[in-house]
Amino acid sequence: MPQDISTLVPVPDDVQGILKKSCYDCHSNNTEYPWYAYVQPLHWYLNSHIRSGKEELNFNEFAGYTLRRRQNKLRAIENSLKDGTMPLSSYIMIHRNAILDPREKSILIKWVQDSRDSLTRKNLTAL
Repeated sequence: MPQDISTLVPVPDDVQGILKKSCYDCHSNNTEYPWYAYVQPLHWYLNSHIRSGKEELNFNEFAGYTLRRRQNKLRAIENSLKDGTMPLSSYIMIHRNAILDPREKSILIKWVQDSRDSLTRKNLTAL
């Protein structure tokens, strides 16, 4: 995908796997809808959450963000992982496999920090 985050920064396989399992349903164009997503009123509820999640952060559209927004989103990801607000508790209540263990959180935090540094270096080099 031409706007995917992977076009800007490396996304190692372990990071990609964690993102896919815990983030992509709400923060990418690759949502995998469970069977109950087609039952009303759950359909409306889930679609609302997914739409909000994609508006807030979409890894498949990340390269289209301004540098400032990219930096802010990476900082927000790091903060959300550190304070445990992502993935949402309402999401992991049903999707138990999306729960991040301490090792996975650590991997993602390191990747986010490295990505933010890489984007900063690229921006400085372009000046």
